[in-house]
Amino acid sequence: MKRFALFSGLLVLLLAVAGGWFYREVREELNRPLALREPAIIAINPGASLFSVAAELKERGWFDYPVYLTIEGRLRNVAGSLKPGEYRVEPGATAASLLETIVAGKVMQHSLTLLEGWTFRQIMAALRERPQVEKTLDSDDPRRVMAEAGYPGHAAEGRFFPDTYYFTAGETDAELLRRAYRRMESVLAEEWERRAGGLPYQSPYQALIMASLVEKETAVDEERGKIAGVFVRRLEKNMRLQADPTVIYALGERYDGDIRRKDLSLDSPFNTYRRRGLPPTPIAAAGRASIRAALQPEWGTALYFVATGDGGHHFSDTLAEHNRAVARYLRGQRQKTRP
Repeated sequence: MKRFALFSGLLVLLLAVAGGWFYREVREELNRPLALREPAIIAINPGASLFSVAAELKERGWFDYPVYLTIEGRLRNVAGSLKPGEYRVEPGATAASLLETIVAGKVMQHSLTLLEGWTFRQIMAALRERPQVEKTLDSDDPRRVMAEAGYPGHAAEGRFFPDTYYFTAGETDAELLRRAYRRMESVLAEEWERRAGGLPYQSPYQALIMASLVEKETAVDEERGKIAGVFVRRLEKNMRLQADPTVIYALGERYDGDIRRKDLSLDSPFNTYRRRGLPPTPIAAAGRASIRAALQPEWGTALYFVATGDGGHHFSDTLAEHNRAVARYLRGQRQKTRP
C-alpha cells in the first residue's frame, strides 16, 4: 500500500508538472504576436465555430497551434460567443487578443460619405460602389427606392443628409438610406425651430428646396446667407429666381458644361427662368450650412448676383448694375479662353 501511495503521489506530481508546463506553453503561444507584417481582415461568418476560426489562422500562416486557441475558448467558456462580422487584425496582435476582439464584437467599421450638392443619382451610385453594402434595392427609380426604403410617395431628391455614415459589412443600402433620411429630417427640424420671422416658406420642405439652390450656387460659406437673401427677396417681389443650377438640373444628362440661351427657355417645372416660385423638389442634397442660410438669410437690398470668376459672386441692387457685372464676368471668361 505504501508503494502504491508513493507511486500515486509521484504520478500526481508528474501530471501537475506536465500540466503546468503545458499551460505555460499554451499561454506563451497564445500571447505571441501573430505572423503577419501588415494589417489584414478576417471575416467571421454567422454560426462559425472557434475551431474553424483557429483553423483559418493556421491556414493563413498566422498561428501554428489552432488547438491551443480552441482550448483557450473552452476554458474561458467563450467558444460559442463569437460575433460575426469583419475584424481588422493589426501587426502585433496575438491569438488571445484576437479572440477577445471577436468575442467582444469589435467589428470593422466602413464609411460612406455623401457630399453636399450630390443628387439622388450620385448617392445611389456611391451605394452601389461599396462592396460591403448589401444590395437589396433592385432599382434606382426614385419612387421605387423611396417605397422600398419605407417612404412611399416622398420625393427622393434632396432628402438624404450629406454626411459620413459608418457601418459594418452586411448593412443594407435601404438601411443606410433610412439613416440619411432620418438625419436630414432631424437637422431640418432643428434649423426650422431657429428660423427667422417673415420667411416666404409654408413648410420645412420648402426651406429645404431653397437650401438646395443655395448649396448649388456657392461653396463659399460667407456667401450662403447673401444668396439666400437674394432669393427670398425675389420670391417676395414675385420675381423669377433665375437660378442657373435649376436649368442644369432640368437638362439632366443633356447638360454638357455650358448653359445656352435656348436652355433658359426649356419647358420644365425646375426651370426658374420660366417658372415663378420654388422648384417642385430640391435639386440636390443640402448641408446644414445651406439649410441654416435658407432659414436665416442675410437681409439687404441686393436682388441679383453673378459669379466673379474667382469662386465668389458680385451682388447688385439694380438690373443695370447687374448687367455691368455680367459684362465684366464675360470679358474675364473670354480672356481666359484666348490662346
